[in-house]
Amino acid sequence: MAEKPEQDREDRVFTALADATRRAMLDRLFDRPGQTLNELVSGLGMRRQSATRHLKVLEAAGLVVVRWRGREKQHYLNPVPIAEIERRWIDKFARAPARALVELRQTLERGEEEG
Repeated sequence: MAEKPEQDREDRVFTALADATRRAMLDRLFDRPGQTLNELVSGLGMRRQSATRHLKVLEAAGLVVVRWRGREKQHYLNPVPIAEIERRWIDKFARAPARALVELRQTLERGEEEG
């Protein structure tokens, strides 16, 4: 059975986010967008070749987009795939606890009014 395109996209995002080095790269791009490969590698303790492989995974997942500025390749974080994961997987599981907290607050407030 073939996967749906959105499932394939989600799989690529989860795979990309599963690696601590790639998450560190995304954090760096969040803090300072438009970094070159050399800037990204600086301080991560890895070779350019390894960083390039990680960037390819991030680009395939749509988490990093590239913009050429002359001969310089700049990398930018694209938060949209993470927001889609949040909406699909996190929000729906957070709704019930949030609703329970609202109901608890309302119950406590009613108790204070009566007491």
